[in-house]
Amino acid sequence: MTFFSDMEPINQGVSAGVGVVGVIFGLIYWVAMIAAYWKTFTKAGYPGWLAIIPIVNFFVLVKVAGLSAWFGLLFFIPVANLVLAIIVAFRNGRAFGHGGAFSFFLLFLLNPIGYFITGFSNDTYTKPV
Repeated sequence: MTFFSDMEPINQGVSAGVGVVGVIFGLIYWVAMIAAYWKTFTKAGYPGWLAIIPIVNFFVLVKVAGLSAWFGLLFFIPVANLVLAIIVAFRNGRAFGHGGAFSFFLLFLLNPIGYFITGFSNDTYTKPV
């Protein structure tokens, strides 16, 4: 019997604990995004409950950005989804009266924080042209 064979049950317990913690943080992130999207969609004139439906919320987010919902299909193409996410972030930032730095850092990189700000603040929505 070696030292490492005695460590195997401990490693399995740690792996299970890390998995549980990851699921908990994932659920917290999901609930935060639903709340942020819900308020943002409502402020933009769309039903807030559309934020709950996983793929539909991408299409509504594209509509809030002032683009056709057909652009939402680009979220399923690997490199195009990053480009579209940046475009949608900038257009949504402009629609709520924010600049490029806010749009890139808070609506693209840290989107729960940015969409909480647009949804729960006194920002007004003007549909982008």
